[in-house]
Amino acid sequence: MKKIIHLSDLHMGYGDLGDRFGCIANNIIFAKQPAEQYVIVITGDIVDNAFAGSGYDEPEAHIERLRTAGYTVLVAPGNHDYGTGNLANKKYVRLFWQKLVKKPNVRYPNVDIVENIAFVGLDSMAKELHWYDALFANGELGERQIRRLGDILNRKSVKQCDYRVVYLHHHPFDPLPFHELKDSKELGQMLRKCGNVDAILYGHNHAGKKRNGTWGIARCYDAGTATRKDGSAGYHRVIDLTRDARLDYDGDFHGSY
Repeated sequence: MKKIIHLSDLHMGYGDLGDRFGCIANNIIFAKQPAEQYVIVITGDIVDNAFAGSGYDEPEAHIERLRTAGYTVLVAPGNHDYGTGNLANKKYVRLFWQKLVKKPNVRYPNVDIVENIAFVGLDSMAKELHWYDALFANGELGERQIRRLGDILNRKSVKQCDYRVVYLHHHPFDPLPFHELKDSKELGQMLRKCGNVDAILYGHNHAGKKRNGTWGIARCYDAGTATRKDGSAGYHRVIDLTRDARLDYDGDFHGSY
């Protein structure tokens, strides 16, 4: 069974965080072998400013290095990935999909079944791309995406998997002013209704807290900022869904930088 490495909020392009992620990638490649046994899930804010002319180039190079080494890498978009963090622009959406998701026409929820684990990625920026949404770092999935999430979790191919993991950028718990997932209540209602989700992974708040057991989900993990932007908390949790959640641990792939 595949193990999961959860990272979030890399913010490459800010200071030396691109170099920091390069070090993290090197340490993952060194320490976690064979690579084919791992799925790396990155829950958004991979770049710090999508408006920068070559903002996706360095992240693409590092992530492709991990993929070439044999790791499956799944990514969800964050508020910085479509803009500056407070200001988003629709023109960056497909560019992000093309260069980092590697699915130019991806539709969310995005489903990948990897060795009998169903990974369901959400776009928590889907309804935050209008001019009147541009001033804050909120997220919103939208009614259509939440409804499709329910349909996907009830799909035969997904229900037959041993495990189901939902991942997104915006923190569904402990909302901060102007940084919350606007429809977290509706998301929670859908996940409780389906009742078959084993883990929910997210970032955004740079706090790194666990909320295990919320909404009846055994694993609820905020990765913080994996590159420790501005000294904030950052975790690289290694998750084995076949074992008790108390045995998940921080891989601490920072090394020296």
